[in-house]
Amino acid sequence: MSSEALHEDPGLLSEETKNMHRAIVSLKEELEAVDWYQQRAEACSDDDLRAVLVHNKNEEIEHAMMVLEWIRRHNPTFAANIATYVGSSGPIVQTEAQRTGGVGNAGPDGASAAASPSLGIGSLREGK
Repeated sequence: MSSEALHEDPGLLSEETKNMHRAIVSLKEELEAVDWYQQRAEACSDDDLRAVLVHNKNEEIEHAMMVLEWIRRHNPTFAANIATYVGSSGPIVQTEAQRTGGVGNAGPDGASAAASPSLGIGSLREGK
């Protein structure tokens, strides 16, 4: 996968950036393993094997959360966003708007950008 390797010359990157890259790649790998184990467990016809696969999936979740915690401790932007979104209640897309007092991802008519196919960029035909 292209994201596993560094995209820039390692000699130009700080140890902090290289360590963050290692953590992000590790987090992606752990989450991928969670997905694989979940699919295998759900498709499995043997109850004992399914129990092992679910156990393994849960271990991968633990690993992912440990890496995410390391990332949180080493990156203030991740830390701020984790503090905002993780453990919040109500509609997730409104959490930022509530935090900032803004309208979040609402379009000009107040409708959610998720409900609009325009992506909020308007028509390319306007002005012609």
